[in-house]
Amino acid sequence: MKQPLILLHGLFGGLSNWNDVIAYFGEKYDIHVPPLPIYDEHKQDILDYLVASLHDYVVANKLKDIVLVGNSLGGHVGILYAHRYATNVKSMLLTGSSGLYENNTLGSFPKRHSRTYIQERVEYTFYDAKTATPALVDEVFAIVRDNQKCFRIVKTAKTAQRNYVTKELPEINIPVLLIWGEDDNITPPAVAEEFEKMLPNVKLVYLKECGHAPMMEKPAAFNALMEQFLENGL
Repeated sequence: MKQPLILLHGLFGGLSNWNDVIAYFGEKYDIHVPPLPIYDEHKQDILDYLVASLHDYVVANKLKDIVLVGNSLGGHVGILYAHRYATNVKSMLLTGSSGLYENNTLGSFPKRHSRTYIQERVEYTFYDAKTATPALVDEVFAIVRDNQKCFRIVKTAKTAQRNYVTKELPEINIPVLLIWGEDDNITPPAVAEEFEKMLPNVKLVYLKECGHAPMMEKPAAFNALMEQFLENGL
């Protein structure tokens, strides 16, 4: 039976963010990329709702001993899930994870109808601006122009910034690999070092000339580190 991997995207991210990971690991592992239901109507705290939705997915697919891989908000959700449902999780990989601090890049939403402005904000996510392809910019632009989605994005970001995981981290005993961009503007290296201090069983690796989404900007290096972690642990 193949090892299940669950890939969790960030606030503005989508399933396409994991294309290189899926292409590399797809044959050997049982990969799941559930979309985080950020835009759903509900009355729960958004983080609780996302964690509950992830658990529903795990139960529905009868997954056990999963490896969680989370970027940005996806890492935040992964941390909370690993803490609340520890028996379901074998190990975890975090990259540019929120949960301690993030530099909110939402900026001035009155400008959100300017594609040029949105392109600048997407480029800010990466070390190399070329990683912000026209298709990726269009994807984010479509989200922020939708009033309801924009409201949900802002609400989720504010909730994430109010609900840090300083209490949960020391109680997560599974192996955790941190892969961090040295040039991450959203969750800077100091954030990775705080994660490293608080997690009991952890290893931190930096990627040079890399921003907030290493799996997109440095896919070969990211996949090599992830493969070593999956096969040999920390």
